[in-house]
Amino acid sequence: MNRHMRPVGDDTLVLGIETSCDETAAALVMGGYDVVSSAVSTQVDLHAQFGGVVPEIASRAHLDLLNPMVARAIVEAGVEPERIDAVACTVGPGLIGALLVGVSAAKALALTWDVPFIGVNHMEAHLYAAFLEDPTLQFPLVVMLVSGGHTMLIEMQDHGRYRLLGQTIDDAAGEAFDKVARFLGLEYPGGPAIDREAVHGDPEAIRFPRAMLHEGLDFSFSGLKTSVMNHVRKHPDVSTADVAASFQAAVVDVLVQKARRAAEQVGAKGLVLGGGVAANSLLRERFLSVCTEAGIQGFLPSRAMCTDNAAMIAAAGWHRLRSDGPTSLDAGAYPNMRLQFLP
Repeated sequence: MNRHMRPVGDDTLVLGIETSCDETAAALVMGGYDVVSSAVSTQVDLHAQFGGVVPEIASRAHLDLLNPMVARAIVEAGVEPERIDAVACTVGPGLIGALLVGVSAAKALALTWDVPFIGVNHMEAHLYAAFLEDPTLQFPLVVMLVSGGHTMLIEMQDHGRYRLLGQTIDDAAGEAFDKVARFLGLEYPGGPAIDREAVHGDPEAIRFPRAMLHEGLDFSFSGLKTSVMNHVRKHPDVSTADVAASFQAAVVDVLVQKARRAAEQVGAKGLVLGGGVAANSLLRERFLSVCTEAGIQGFLPSRAMCTDNAAMIAAAGWHRLRSDGPTSLDAGAYPNMRLQFLP
């Protein structure tokens, strides 16, 4: 492979592909930080009638949408395919059928173009989303990753060097948002629905529990979800807006206090928010307030960078190619893939 030998540098152009759940995305990123193009097709409308992602429907939609997304990313970038130096793709965690669509396509393109293939951990990619919008972020950083499947506090000591500071012991924050929204009869997806409903409610109307608020850096949201359900059953006439606002306030209180504590414990130079729940308006507002109070640089990715996208996959892929080299084409998809942490 002649093109294998090109050194990884500021002009290395990586195509990123993301199909881990219900977003079909492709993007071109140069030098690990410069987003040249980004195309995302969401399947929210396909899954809304089921109140959640249906794996088989997601896989079929990726099959239909991935080639058009790749073509769109290349056209928007204004480059020829020959200019692309590597293909990065999410290999896990995620839905196995959905992942396999992206992995198969990425390997086929890498073989066709005679360029390296890079398998990317979706969680690691979320850590890099912030760098696409602010490459000047300095280590050590604490990243609070909040999504439908994960709630984690991670110390980034350097590229590829991560330490797990805390995580949820039961439901992830996004999962709690979805379950509470479904219980309240709000539309799917639950996070944005609760965010919209909460605007009309009183966040102090109901004092829901803040589990483990003063205990370490782990999270628990299962009891809060149960508390919401019990309260609504006992008070069937309660305002849905008040329940949404009070629930959201309880989640955000715990998230921001633990994030601040984590940053202070490790002497972080910055505190970064990431993952789908990072689009929540109250969380964004409170997160920045806490950073200002603590005198820590706070960074909020744009809402487009909070949700699943391929630009963060390409960015993480560039860093992995530089540090580890290409991934073997024998590599598969790993639905339960974990992030590798320092001991």
